[in-house]
Amino acid sequence: MQHPLSIYNTLHRRKEVFEPVQAPHVGLYVCGPTVYGDAHLGHARPAITFDILFRYLTHLGYKVRYVRNITDVGHLEHDADEGEDKIAKKARLEQLEPMEVVQYYLTRYRHSMERLGVLPPSIEPMASGHIIEQITLAQQILDAGFAYESNGSVYFDVEKYNKSFNYGELSGRRIEDMLSNTRTLDGQEEKRGSLDFALWKKAQPEHIMRWPSPWGEGFPGWHAECTAMGRKYLGEQFDIHGGGMDLVFPHHECEIAQAKASQHGEPLVRYWMHNNMITINGQKMGKSLGNFITLDQFFSGEHPQLEQAYSPMTIRFFILSAHYRGTVDFSNEALKAAEKGLARLLDAATLLDGLQSGTLTTVESIHGLSDRCYAALNDDLNTPIVIAELFEATRVINSIHHKQATITAEDLEELRRTYRLFLFDLLGLRDERMAEGTANEAFSGAVDLLLSIRSEAKSKKDWATSDRIRDELSALGFTVKDTKEGTEWSI
Repeated sequence: MQHPLSIYNTLHRRKEVFEPVQAPHVGLYVCGPTVYGDAHLGHARPAITFDILFRYLTHLGYKVRYVRNITDVGHLEHDADEGEDKIAKKARLEQLEPMEVVQYYLTRYRHSMERLGVLPPSIEPMASGHIIEQITLAQQILDAGFAYESNGSVYFDVEKYNKSFNYGELSGRRIEDMLSNTRTLDGQEEKRGSLDFALWKKAQPEHIMRWPSPWGEGFPGWHAECTAMGRKYLGEQFDIHGGGMDLVFPHHECEIAQAKASQHGEPLVRYWMHNNMITINGQKMGKSLGNFITLDQFFSGEHPQLEQAYSPMTIRFFILSAHYRGTVDFSNEALKAAEKGLARLLDAATLLDGLQSGTLTTVESIHGLSDRCYAALNDDLNTPIVIAELFEATRVINSIHHKQATITAEDLEELRRTYRLFLFDLLGLRDERMAEGTANEAFSGAVDLLLSIRSEAKSKKDWATSDRIRDELSALGFTVKDTKEGTEWSI
């Protein structure tokens, strides 16, 4: 590669050249959802961001093991060590078994991801299926002297850990500041320090989800699952850990501490990557805040804040139009602009096969298109720059189509290859405006038949029939354009 891949490492607060631990193998771990409700736009962003990374690393020739976990136990309300399990609470309210809730929303999550063009991970482990590994992790940290048992629960001793290592290295927080800003919470008297977090929690009598452990019946702390499962499937040191920026503290900070405490100070992860938030009216979109719009609502348009339905590919394009580390604020105007922009790119892709080559290329901007797109992705996955380059290619494609420019056969083949590679394979977009297969052929054939009848009417100077067909198609959402080469149509 002309430009090596660089990614922004949150741990060191800078872009760094990506060098795998054991090339050509790459270990990638991304925090997945807690499945107690339908996926919303905020869930789409990390899924799409790390789907781009997965696709690109694979394209570069790496053998990627992509692990995306499913949290189905231990994630308590307000991300705290006290309170009700989010899934157990949903199960209680709906009078279901907790795993019924998990299965229902997990199936819907996977379906939404498929519609968004998100490739499935290599492994999708569930926290409840790795209780033994989380108990082992807690015991290792106890044995190392960085945790303590209290009334059937096991807590990580943050202040003791900080004397040997640096608690706060990922988030940039100082333990002194955190201690001065933290008050003792009611119901947490069993913790020695206010910053300590649970590795294992004793289950109260009313707690449904519980497992046996050396310390009595209970359940794992929220932070334990990712450390335990990441290490199980990717080894004692792996390449990339990703997730939303809201997970930097405390979740990922606690993961770093757990790993170092249980591995004699050795880090588990080399590169920490975080996507920024989706906001709505400037506030983070989230289930806990109650200001979210589910993906199904976007697809159907059935939400008071939506002016219309938006297709899965419009949502994907909307998210990719901003750099993954920048915020994206929801608005109908932005989504409509994304819809139009995507249609323009897809229309150009449709025109590619029909372009005719000439003896001379008269559009200089087409030269170096591939290099510029690669350079953009190599620069911390800069998808907005890739999209800008594809829009320039779209302008060229339209110019050639309308005989305003010419291109050689060699350059045309390169244009086709590059355009499709980046638009479809690497950005993961697809043309969903018409169904695939026979339905697509029948649909196109019907429109072509109507336009053929219109053409015959025009040749007989039957302007009334000609205009009626054009106007009726226009009313149905078609654009009909008469050119020197014949009649063209689009939706």
